[in-house]
Amino acid sequence: MKLDRIDIKILYELQKNGRITNVELAELVNLSPSPCLMRVKKLQQEGYIGGYSAQINIGKLGQTLTVFTEITLKNHRQIDFARFLAVVEKIDQVIECHLVSGGYDYLIKFVTAGIGEYQGIMERLTDMDIGIDKYFSFVVLKSPIVKVHMPLTSLFPL
Repeated sequence: MKLDRIDIKILYELQKNGRITNVELAELVNLSPSPCLMRVKKLQQEGYIGGYSAQINIGKLGQTLTVFTEITLKNHRQIDFARFLAVVEKIDQVIECHLVSGGYDYLIKFVTAGIGEYQGIMERLTDMDIGIDKYFSFVVLKSPIVKVHMPLTSLFPL
């Protein structure tokens, strides 16, 4: 499926508000409701829309700690990366995990109940012998800018 500018606009609007009605969406992308709904269904079928979810305001639920962690592995064979990821993907407190270029291998975002929980996770990971050479932790003090949508209309101008 090749996307056109209307498809990109539909994706852009849906990522900002997944609860928008089809009539409202159609108006924003300059389509009538029926063709708009057909396009949305096609985008879902083709996998461009992976699902819908609620954005939870974690601060309303209680105090949490967000930590970004740089992790360097001892070895860089495919099996080393696979062994590491097999363990890390099972940790609920891991919100994001990125394989990166540069001075370390992975950048991981943790959200935990506090520093004790985070340190416990890291101690378990280093004790498990899954190839961690070293890690550095960066505790988030404040997040003045957090966007949950991608700049689709800038990335894919049509």
